[in-house]
Amino acid sequence: MTGMTAPNTALRAVRTGMRMSQDDFARALQAVGHRVGEPNDANKRLVQRWESGATAAPRPLYARALEVVTGLPISLLGFASVPDSHVVSDQGDGHDLTSPLSSLATPAPTAKPATGHRSYEGVWLSRYQYHSSGRGESFAGQHFVVVLQHGDRLTARSLPGSATSSLSLDLTLDGAVVTGTWVEQTDPGGYYRGARYHGAVQLLAEPTGRRLAGKWVGFGKDMDVNTGPWELTFQEASTSKATLDRYNAVPA
Repeated sequence: MTGMTAPNTALRAVRTGMRMSQDDFARALQAVGHRVGEPNDANKRLVQRWESGATAAPRPLYARALEVVTGLPISLLGFASVPDSHVVSDQGDGHDLTSPLSSLATPAPTAKPATGHRSYEGVWLSRYQYHSSGRGESFAGQHFVVVLQHGDRLTARSLPGSATSSLSLDLTLDGAVVTGTWVEQTDPGGYYRGARYHGAVQLLAEPTGRRLAGKWVGFGKDMDVNTGPWELTFQEASTSKATLDRYNAVPA
């Protein structure tokens, strides 16, 4: 594994985009580990080793935590592919460097069969409607989002090329009911001048599992409570880099 010291600029860009320090990021990884029943020992030094390229790939334990925290598949977080025969130890912290990224694809969570959850992973088209009181009109916001699933939890993050704003959803499954929160960072050059909006959402999954539809609720700029329809329509199950590159464009 000598010579693999190129910095992981992708991971660093994701972390800084989330406005997290390396300490914050490590604490978030630890918190996610406890939440999903896979405790880990993430710390600032481990994050530094990932970002410097000293550690080329995380163990599956950390790969899963990274996916939950960032909402992105491990293939988009800048880690190099490691041949099967290589196991490299970060002896200072006891964290193993492991197998190829093909083995770090999002695993089927063990909770799925027990709870009967179907898989919702893949690329979805998100579309919501809202009324702009300042313009006196109704509008629709559209994003292609990548959905990752860990047990009964879903995370959705918009692909940056699909809209001028960025969108994230953190959801929990309860049978056909999907409940959670949303955050949208608006376009700095757009009408809302980079304002950050957030709220709650509740959706119902159709029997096919290929459409989620419901309502969002959130605060307007005058602190009034607004609501409107929201739906996600399934596009493709793959979360490979090639697939995400294909959907990283404004929806038709």
